[in-house]
Amino acid sequence: MADERDTGNPEEMHHPHIHEEGTLLKWDDDSDHDVNESGHYELMAEAIRELLIEKEVVTADDIRENLEFMDSRGPHLGAKIVAKAWADPAYKQRLMDDGSAAVGELGIPMGDVELLVVENTDDAHNLIVCTLCSCYPRTILGLPPDWYKSKSYRSRVVHEPRAVLKEFGTDLPDTTTVRVHDSNADMRYLVLPMRPDGTDDWSEDQLAELVTRDSMVGTAPAKSPD
Repeated sequence: MADERDTGNPEEMHHPHIHEEGTLLKWDDDSDHDVNESGHYELMAEAIRELLIEKEVVTADDIRENLEFMDSRGPHLGAKIVAKAWADPAYKQRLMDDGSAAVGELGIPMGDVELLVVENTDDAHNLIVCTLCSCYPRTILGLPPDWYKSKSYRSRVVHEPRAVLKEFGTDLPDTTTVRVHDSNADMRYLVLPMRPDGTDDWSEDQLAELVTRDSMVGTAPAKSPD
């Protein structure tokens, strides 16, 4: 099983929150002790919203517009980015060099966070997690799925990524290195999945149909053409 170590390569150093397979110790999963505090947080959010409006920090219209913007976000935007990168080598290079600027070219803002794009190849497979909470590229993928936020995924994907991938139906050769990237408050990751064979003459719209949310998180490959 491939297991790369940090060699000090500047390109590797650009991704400070990367866990190479096999370098972290296993710890016990405490998912059984999860407590659903959603009602508590909803009450806190409502109280903060009312206080901010009362203090005239924001207006009700500001909050409504922001909610409408987030409601419009979803995996279709990430699929558009991936399809553009597959079809346009020059754009792909810009995306790999500066993800935030490249998605901005398509009218997709990243806000105050940096977007790093990692490419899957035959030799390396990338997997995204937020081990601390649930940091996720919401402006290009929408809301994260429940499994992404779970303690089970957040812990297991670091110390046994191949087992987690198998549970998603993704079984990789032992020669493929698995790299787990840890998102944080200032940095988000997007996986650029491998382009499926047999799509050389496809349009960007057709290619986008093959790109799924899970393929952009790294738990699955892009869909195969029919």
